[in-house]
Amino acid sequence: EVQLVESGGGLVQPGGSLRLSCAASGFTFSRYDMNWVRQVPGKGREWVSSINSVGDTSYSESVKGRFTISRDNAKNTLYLQMNILKPEDTAVYYCAVYNVVVVGGTKNYWGQGTQVTVSL
Repeated sequence: EVQLVESGGGLVQPGGSLRLSCAASGFTFSRYDMNWVRQVPGKGREWVSSINSVGDTSYSESVKGRFTISRDNAKNTLYLQMNILKPEDTAVYYCAVYNVVVVGGTKNYWGQGTQVTVSL
């Protein structure tokens, strides 16, 4: 069974930093692109960042230069280092993996999310 478990969220002041982690299991982590998305209540999920199986990264314009995505394939763990946090970064952050091969086809998975709140 595929599981994605995020951790590391919390309350931080503007300008501060947080590091999110996502522990993955139930699939061959090293073979898949991994993603971070976020959601504010009442809005749709917003893509934040992705990293492919060989470590190439991409970021949304809103976080480029402030966030860094990384992965440790030996630990089956995805990370998101978030620096210079802004109030508009407040959201629930999810890690996600798409098109995982399962019996009968492919499936997308998201973790349960971790809350990040940026406020004085």
